[in-house]
Amino acid sequence: MGARVRLLSLALALAIASPAFAAAPDVADYQRSLSLRDDWSGLTENIAEPAQWIDGTHRFIYRKTVPGGFQFVMMDADTNTKSPAFDQDRLAVSLSQALGKTYNGLHLPFTEPMTSVSFTGDGKGLFAYLGDDDAWTCTLTDYVCARVPQAVGQPRGFGVVRDLSIPADNTPKPSPDGKWLAFVQGFNVVVRPVGVGAVTVLSTDGSEGEFYDPQSIVWSPDSQKLAAYRVRPGFARHVTRVVSSPEGELQPKLATQLYPKPGDAVDIDRPVLFDVSTKQQIHVPFDLFPNPYTMSDIAWRADSSAITFEYDQRGHQAYRLIEASAKTGAARIVAEDHADTFVNIERRYSHDVGGLGRELIWMSERDGWNHLYLYDAKTGKVKNQITKGDWVVRKVIKVDDQKRQIWFAASGMTAGSDPYFQKFYRIDFDGKNLTPITTADAWHDVSFSSDMAYYVDTYSRIDLPNVAELHSADGALVTEIEHGDITKLLAAGFKAPEVFTAKGRDGKTDIWGIIVRPRNFDPSKKYPVIENIYAGPHDNFVPKTFWPFGLHSGGDKVVGMQAQADLGFIVVQIDGMGTMNRSKAFHDVAWKNVGDSGFPDRILWHKAAAAKYPWYDITRVGIYGGSAGGQSSLGALEFYPDFYKAAVAYAGCFDNRMDKISWNEEWMGWPVDASYAKSSGVDNAWRLQGHVLLIVGEQDSNVDPSSTMQVVNNLIKARKDFDLIVAPNQGHGALRNVGDFGYGLRRQYDFFVRHLQGEATPDWNALPETAPKAK
Repeated sequence: MGARVRLLSLALALAIASPAFAAAPDVADYQRSLSLRDDWSGLTENIAEPAQWIDGTHRFIYRKTVPGGFQFVMMDADTNTKSPAFDQDRLAVSLSQALGKTYNGLHLPFTEPMTSVSFTGDGKGLFAYLGDDDAWTCTLTDYVCARVPQAVGQPRGFGVVRDLSIPADNTPKPSPDGKWLAFVQGFNVVVRPVGVGAVTVLSTDGSEGEFYDPQSIVWSPDSQKLAAYRVRPGFARHVTRVVSSPEGELQPKLATQLYPKPGDAVDIDRPVLFDVSTKQQIHVPFDLFPNPYTMSDIAWRADSSAITFEYDQRGHQAYRLIEASAKTGAARIVAEDHADTFVNIERRYSHDVGGLGRELIWMSERDGWNHLYLYDAKTGKVKNQITKGDWVVRKVIKVDDQKRQIWFAASGMTAGSDPYFQKFYRIDFDGKNLTPITTADAWHDVSFSSDMAYYVDTYSRIDLPNVAELHSADGALVTEIEHGDITKLLAAGFKAPEVFTAKGRDGKTDIWGIIVRPRNFDPSKKYPVIENIYAGPHDNFVPKTFWPFGLHSGGDKVVGMQAQADLGFIVVQIDGMGTMNRSKAFHDVAWKNVGDSGFPDRILWHKAAAAKYPWYDITRVGIYGGSAGGQSSLGALEFYPDFYKAAVAYAGCFDNRMDKISWNEEWMGWPVDASYAKSSGVDNAWRLQGHVLLIVGEQDSNVDPSSTMQVVNNLIKARKDFDLIVAPNQGHGALRNVGDFGYGLRRQYDFFVRHLQGEATPDWNALPETAPKAK
């Protein structure tokens, strides 16, 4: 009897000492999470988006949140007066009729934020993408909407292989003086007089295997010469997909897509010059651009003395601006960059000062940070470095050749601030008089009037609702345009994520991320952790702005993370090494190493959070993501199974040899080598531990869906257990959105509840009437 009492006392003591765990979610909890976006999206007011100026005026248009939806506002900077930008109800009626769906004025079918809409004329029309490459125009006078015809021309698979099944646009190109027309006839360049007259053949070396591209023809400003690319076509690889469940049909059918992959032969473009008056073809030696991945459009110097073009070498380790003499064809390098890893083609900028070919502004990472340089374009030598320091120029906004000033966006310049915050500056060509244009410690979007007399600064942080201000050119505040009000959102339980930093693998570099807690967070309990991952080297991904409702690459933004957290988890997002917008060395971690995904930094970040917070259960960590985030999610269980226990991988590019040529050669290099296999989730499927759910859209045109099926094949061969959902008819975003009746998200929630919380999930098949559906 005494032993039983002692055992009971010991059990009670252990129960008291052990941390409490969050309770398993029920059906109502799921419903709250799946409807959270809808429930919260109408609870803010005056959250303004970046302004769009009407060219040639001092008026601008912006969109802001209002009760029930969004309102478009036009403001006159000279008078500080506001008015409705247009009749939103009338536009809703027109769009409803045109698209066959029902819209209202406060919920027009534009994406969030308003990046898909631009205003035309003097604000009396708009252009918008209302679907995948589905462009529309609407007049804002008589409210007539029409679909924009698809552009005439020959598309290229991921920009490098022309689709020869579609004819190129061979519309004759008129000379600037209006006397001649140039086009391609029988694979060769020809000209003829405008009106009537005989055709003059300028080239005879065109053929089916090496033809002239009519879309590349460019006349010299003096109408005496022209230039064009002669093209040796690459390998036209096609991916074939089975449409298993075509709408309105019983039998499956096939879909094909031009889809070059890493290692495939690409189109080789060679510039050729022609003197129209002498009918002479001028050869341009190509020893300075022998192995192009891409060539930019040909441009003429203003004085017709030469052509210029940019050459991105296959493998992305050399990038050059080249000039070729219009008289002799002799080519020379004006500016170039080399790298042992990669030249970051996501960040290229060049500006011909005055258009005269005398000076050049060039963007480069040659000193380890992305900066601007002033070149003597005649000698190809650097005159001076314009910007310098341990910070990053993100983009050039405006160059004033007369004042010799540059307006640009940068991040990382402010000590103690988030190094990813975008801020705006002005600097002189000689690198002097660096002047901040924005001051608030936040992420800034700045838009200037066409005459640079005014600018609108819209800024926010994840904990600071959007503020929009009108400034004059000298930086003086004219007026506050809008100040976001989130009173109702706060009352509904919104709390901004916590910004958290920890040292990375080098022991010195700060790694930045955010932590989202459940709304009913109890610090006395232990919570499993889920990481929302996207580690693509083409950007950074942890949200920096307030607006929490839009979708985010690799997963939802803050609301999506909050919805997952409310089911009893801590949800985090981190930018590890290998992502962009820090130093070149930080970025280079991804070189031939996409499979790294910054995991050594991420795991140290998790451990630092767990050391600070006792409720952060580092023994139960899961991960989810889509596309490159899907590849990373699977990789977590293959390469770091001692840390990550469960993963949901959407539309993963699991093997970089199976994915599109562009993104993968950019970071994994060319030619294809053993590094591709090293990062492959397919080749390393045998390493899998823990639990994985793979989700793929049958009609994914971004990532070949066979990549997922090859993972499945190798998991089966390795006798591994896994879960798989194939979504018929759906594409790259399959089941990632609430709009799919919440099915994919509900399955993600279920998966983590079972495998991280160790709890049973509702029997959804037994609850057909109460199963959660999106509003």
